[in-house]
Amino acid sequence: MDIQLMDKQLKALADSNRLKLLSCLKSGEVCVCDFVEVLGISQPAVSQHLRKLREAGIVTERKVGTWKHYRLVDELTPIVQSVVDELESDSACRCNSVNAPC
Repeated sequence: MDIQLMDKQLKALADSNRLKLLSCLKSGEVCVCDFVEVLGISQPAVSQHLRKLREAGIVTERKVGTWKHYRLVDELTPIVQSVVDELESDSACRCNSVNAPC
C-alpha cells in the first residue's frame, strides 16, 4: 500500500467525529444536513470532517440540488475496512432526504 495514502487514511480515522460519520455511513448514503443533527456540530464543521475523509479516499460525494450526499467508497483499503467493520451502524443517521432532497 502507498505509505502516503495510509498516512492520510490513518489521520482521517484518528478523530471521534469522523468515526461517528463512518458509523452513520455504514447504513448507506447520508445527506450532510442529517449529520449536523446527529453530531450536534455546525454544517461547516461536518463539511470539513467529510472533506478529510474524501481526500483520504474513504468517502465519496454526490450533489443533490444544493446539498451533498456522502457514502463509503465501494472498495475500502483493508485498514479502513477493518475499522469500519468494528463500528456499530448508527441508525440515527438514516438519511430521510435521499428520495426527497433537503
